[in-house]
Amino acid sequence: MTSSKTSSSSSPTPIPEQPSSAAAPGTPVAPVPSPVLAEVVRSGFVEGRHRGSLVVLAADGSIEQALGDVAAPVFPRSTNKPMQAAAILRAGLDLSGERLALAAASHSGEAFHLDLVRTMLAEHGLSAELLQTPPDLPLDPQEAEHYLAAGNVRDPLTMNCSGKHTAMLAACALNGWPLETYLAQDHPLQQLILDVVRTAGGEDVAHIGTDGCGAPLMSLSLTGLARAYRHFVLAEPGTPERRVADAMRAHPEYVAGTRRPDTWLMRALPGTLSKMGAEAVQALALPDGRALAFKIDDGAGRTLGPVLARVLRGMGVEDAVLARIEDVPLHGGGSRVGEIRAAF
Repeated sequence: MTSSKTSSSSSPTPIPEQPSSAAAPGTPVAPVPSPVLAEVVRSGFVEGRHRGSLVVLAADGSIEQALGDVAAPVFPRSTNKPMQAAAILRAGLDLSGERLALAAASHSGEAFHLDLVRTMLAEHGLSAELLQTPPDLPLDPQEAEHYLAAGNVRDPLTMNCSGKHTAMLAACALNGWPLETYLAQDHPLQQLILDVVRTAGGEDVAHIGTDGCGAPLMSLSLTGLARAYRHFVLAEPGTPERRVADAMRAHPEYVAGTRRPDTWLMRALPGTLSKMGAEAVQALALPDGRALAFKIDDGAGRTLGPVLARVLRGMGVEDAVLARIEDVPLHGGGSRVGEIRAAF
């Protein structure tokens, strides 16, 4: 009895405090942060980090590598342009060569880009006043300096999407579709683009926004985006998708510019389809069907080259062009003091 009383009066074993993550049902839980894909190194000190998500597809289309959330929808920005160009072909517009490459371009605003936009407008009986691209300077900084030094001002034709918009207008004129509303989400051309994006990406479009150029912007997951690029390089010859991929790969300087990584990659690695987009989005497919897509959360475009070079090396690609695209120096006092580097 005595021992029993003594036992009952002893202090109970304390219950461990539950971690803060074990919140009551309905309590918001902070999202898991994306992994660091790139670092900013200045004078040997890591002064900044860029997080993002990345997916790599094997030749058979299965996921070989995934970092971060590769199933959530993102706005692919200009990496959607091959799909927009394929829809323009499906609308019946017969483009090829440099013209088709320019229809899928984020061009640098070099003279040969602007000359071809003007030529395409004239060929289809269109005027530059029909372009609904916002007035802009050439995308390439050197071209922008020369453009301004010549006394020019921001212009819709100079905007990097003017080739795409010219092709959109030409497709509308061919079909008798309204020109004034060619950027409306319910326009026949934009509905056709929506169908191509869904088919190429192998998934539904969760969100539709407005891109920087004013065109409807269809979301895809990074996996869907990589799947779309794989679809384009493996498409049967003569199909709209393959025609777009072939034109871009044959004329990469019209897709980007003479000082742009997409051009360098497609020139150095035959059969590769590569396209960047605003807010630090990149998609690429190799001719054997391997593909990748990634997005940097904070939209830092300076990370694209280093991250892309690291991924391609991991896929077994070795070429001098990788050293060229990954070299992103930091300067201090006019001298190189650091770099942006991949960190995964």
